[in-house]
Amino acid sequence: MNVHATPSAAKATPALPSAKPETIGLSAQRLQRMRDAFQREIDKGTTPGVVSMVARRGQIGWFEAQGKQDPAGSTAMATNSIFRIFSMTKPLVSLGIMMLVEDGHLLLNDPLAKYIPEFGSQKVGVERNGALEFALPVHPITIQDLLRHTSGISYEITGAGMVQRMYAKAKTFRRDITNEEHAKLIASMPLMCQPGTEWNYSRSTDILGRVLEVVSGKLLSAFLSERILSPLQMNETGFHTAQDNKSRIAQPFPADPWTGDKVALFDPLEVAKMESGGGGLVSTAMDYARFCQMLLNGGTLDGNRVIGRTTLAFMASNHLAANVKVESHLLPPGHGFGLGFAVRTDAGMAPYAGSVGQFFWSGVAGTFFWIDPQEDLFAIFLSQGPGQREYFRTLVRSLVYAAVE
Repeated sequence: MNVHATPSAAKATPALPSAKPETIGLSAQRLQRMRDAFQREIDKGTTPGVVSMVARRGQIGWFEAQGKQDPAGSTAMATNSIFRIFSMTKPLVSLGIMMLVEDGHLLLNDPLAKYIPEFGSQKVGVERNGALEFALPVHPITIQDLLRHTSGISYEITGAGMVQRMYAKAKTFRRDITNEEHAKLIASMPLMCQPGTEWNYSRSTDILGRVLEVVSGKLLSAFLSERILSPLQMNETGFHTAQDNKSRIAQPFPADPWTGDKVALFDPLEVAKMESGGGGLVSTAMDYARFCQMLLNGGTLDGNRVIGRTTLAFMASNHLAANVKVESHLLPPGHGFGLGFAVRTDAGMAPYAGSVGQFFWSGVAGTFFWIDPQEDLFAIFLSQGPGQREYFRTLVRSLVYAAVE
């Protein structure tokens, strides 16, 4: 799925080394309990199938596929099944921005309007007495604001405020416009708050994808391929996959098993005009594992340095000041947000186990990963069940940490 060459010509992704769980400090018995727990959910009809991976000390101790790849057929889920990873795209694009910072092409405190001038005239929308009033930004949106979601930009899916309804009406989710056109569309609508004052999950990373294009002079797909995907040999990650891979695409239930709502995800075979830096990639467990191992290694894999060690540590630190307003289930108690990742700041407070310094993110269709430097561990969970994603994020963390010796 190389984004530069024909996807069907992509080489198989090299596997990371594996080991028996006990040799890397994992309990085989407790990992089996994790498998049993996932199987119970599959049997109950919560999800068609899942792929799970746990790696520690540089080796994979658990890699399992369970259930069906497509509920409409009989094909079993496979460890090389292809998933829409949605917002697990964001860490790769954020890493790309920081590579440009390391190269001296931009600064984190640069105003966004330096690269996309349309954002220089954007106003802040203020809801008052059922109407939307407009105010000038006190501070311009910076590149750092985009990375940490304090830009004031919104998402049409995170609420029903007046600005969010404007996003929905403008169809900001469209895939038939370019990244340039998408950025101009976002710039034409008001911000939902003053930049730097609130954490609002948003299309900020889509805008970063456009910044990467402006600064590099290349399409986002080309930049990611040259600087991240190819060096890491993530050969099956891209903004689409080939027709030859149709039989490997994991599919969701047609309707949510809990609510009955229709489930509609994008077609990974479609070559969309928009290369969404916030949620457009498809990938496999082993491909994303190579990205995770690089992060866990401090920026290197197989002797190839992708990002500086101190730059990565900076990204995986909390960048939200105490006065930044956070009202989102995506950042539970005991957590902050860095430059592309959520970051655990407290050993307690959260409703699941974990280590201080752990960093992670997830995708809206049911994919999730985390990096735990303290335990020298990473884990990946892949499914295509949008409505069950939060349940599984909490479940898998509890099950994995129960297996750490």
